[in-house]
Amino acid sequence: MATKSKRLEMRVDEETSALLSRAASLSREPVSTFVTRAARAEAGRVLARADVTLMPAEQFDVLVESLERADRAPALARAAARRRRFDRA
Repeated sequence: MATKSKRLEMRVDEETSALLSRAASLSREPVSTFVTRAARAEAGRVLARADVTLMPAEQFDVLVESLERADRAPALARAAARRRRFDRA
């Protein structure tokens, strides 16, 4: 378990404080533990949404097909054919 060395303070209104206290009590854990657990769970969901793209199967198939289809890119072909300054290892 990681050592707790950072402190996080926040201000909430009475209603939020009561809500968090009641939920923590029902969970049989201190408010700080409840809030930390809930915040970590939400942070995980937010980060997952940034890292994962969900789409219907049909849309995915169209995407993959478009990626597999070669586009003409003459400038890219010329750049790839040029002599390199450095040899690849």
